[in-house]
Amino acid sequence: MSTVGDLAGRRRSKRFVGTGAGQGLSSLTVRLVIARCSVDYAGRLSAHLPLATRLLLVKADGSVLVHSDGGSYKPLNWMSPPARLTVAPAGPEAAEGVVETWTVQHLKSDDQLVVSIHEVLSDTSHDLGVDPGLVKDGVEAHLQKLLAEHIETLGDGYQLVRREYMTAIGPVDILARDAGGATVAVELKRRGDIDGVEQLTRYLELLNRDPHLSPVAGVFAAQEIKPQARVLAADRGIRCVTLDYDALRGMDDGAGKLF
Repeated sequence: MSTVGDLAGRRRSKRFVGTGAGQGLSSLTVRLVIARCSVDYAGRLSAHLPLATRLLLVKADGSVLVHSDGGSYKPLNWMSPPARLTVAPAGPEAAEGVVETWTVQHLKSDDQLVVSIHEVLSDTSHDLGVDPGLVKDGVEAHLQKLLAEHIETLGDGYQLVRREYMTAIGPVDILARDAGGATVAVELKRRGDIDGVEQLTRYLELLNRDPHLSPVAGVFAAQEIKPQARVLAADRGIRCVTLDYDALRGMDDGAGKLF
C-alpha cells in the first residue's frame, strides 16, 4: 500500500507508487492514467460510475479528477484538496476483475472517492513547473480590484474574504460574505455570457463540497450581461449584477450604477 499525504498542504517530495510498472510520482508532478475502472463517491453526496474506460487525473495540489471522453472540460466526479490518496492491491473484489483500488479521503470531511481499477491502459507523469496563472485583460482585472475595494456594491453588510480564491479548478475572482455571514462567490466579466455562468457554476459545485464554506451563493457580475446568460443564471440560482465601471472608479455620482 502507498499513501500520498495532504498534497495541497505539503508540497514536498513524497513518492507515489503508480499502477504502471516501475512508475512513481513526486507530489510536484501531475499524473495521467487511462484505465478501465468504476468509481464510487460517498459523503455529502453519493454517486456511482459503472465500469468504463476513463481518464484519471491526479494533480499536484491534491485533487483527483475522473474524466470521460464526452462532457468537454467537466469531470464526471472529483475530490478537491486537501486529500489523501491511498493505493492498495484488490482484496475480495479481485474476483470481479479489480486489480487495484484507489481511495481518496478528504482531510476535512467524511467525503471519499473510491476508484476500482480493472485495467491500466496508460500511466504517465509530468512536471508542469510553476504556472503564472490567468492573466486578465486590463479592464477585467481593474474591475476585480475596484469591486474588492467597494464590496458593499453587492449589498449592505458585504465583507471581502479575498480576491483570487484558489480552487482545484482555478481561482474564484472574489470570495465574500453577505450581511448574514453566508459565503458568496463572485465571477467577474467585462461582458457576461453563458460561458461565464457555466464557469461560476463549476466553482459553486466545488465550493459547496467544503463544509467550512457551504452553503455558497453565486453572483455573476459584469458591465454587460447577455439575456441568455441572465436566464441561465436565474435557473442556476445565481444573482446577476451589472457594474458601472466609471461609477466604481468614482468618476460620477454613482446614481444607477447597479440595476
